[in-house]
Amino acid sequence: MSARPRKEYGQHFLRDPNILEVIGRLAELAPDDVVLEIGPGQGVLTRYLAARVRRVHAVEIDRALEPELSDLGENVDVVFGDALRLELPQDATKLVANLPYNVATPLVVESLDGLPNVGLWCVMVQREVAERFFAESGTKSYGAVSVLVQLAAERTGFHAVARTVFRPQPNVDSALVAFLRRELPENFGHVKEVVTAAFAHRRKTLPNSLALVGLASREEAAQALGAIGHAAETRAEALSPAEFVALAEALR
Repeated sequence: MSARPRKEYGQHFLRDPNILEVIGRLAELAPDDVVLEIGPGQGVLTRYLAARVRRVHAVEIDRALEPELSDLGENVDVVFGDALRLELPQDATKLVANLPYNVATPLVVESLDGLPNVGLWCVMVQREVAERFFAESGTKSYGAVSVLVQLAAERTGFHAVARTVFRPQPNVDSALVAFLRRELPENFGHVKEVVTAAFAHRRKTLPNSLALVGLASREEAAQALGAIGHAAETRAEALSPAEFVALAEALR
């Protein structure tokens, strides 16, 4: 008897093999790829990947799935644990996964600089999360994750996914989104701090938000904003990703 998806892990297992070809196309799979898959579930995508790439590193939090994730092939290694706490394999060149809903955003954000050899992401996420990754400044969906993903990558594919491809069917719409790495800005760690602080209190002005987090005084933040051509009353969502890089530089 196969394991049931567990709500606390945000699991929705793939059940429609047709979606695998779409993932394969958007992930631009090649025989020498080393793929990191987070949340393999019952191994449907894992088996598909294993037949097409050099190596698959699969990370699964749910030990109950161990029987279904054995015998996946010699080029697959499965590690059980929380992907947000584990040391993830640094040789991965692509991240291809049906990401558990409750950890999708932090996993993607952490991988931008934490997995520098990943050159392409192809991830299944909630549709609103997929849209947030590449939302434009000034829109409701635009936030810290939008800025960081857009500084690190450019979108190469988007595919809306029917709820029927999952078991159990989720209550939200999903989408596949693919993006290709570009060179990270210098001092990305500092930029990340500034972006995260700027959106921590998104209803407040940027100087107030940065001051509340303790990253800069209101005066320093207002001065830095002025240096990049913005008024002190500006809120975080008004700045483009490139302007956040300039702001971080002005704050140094």
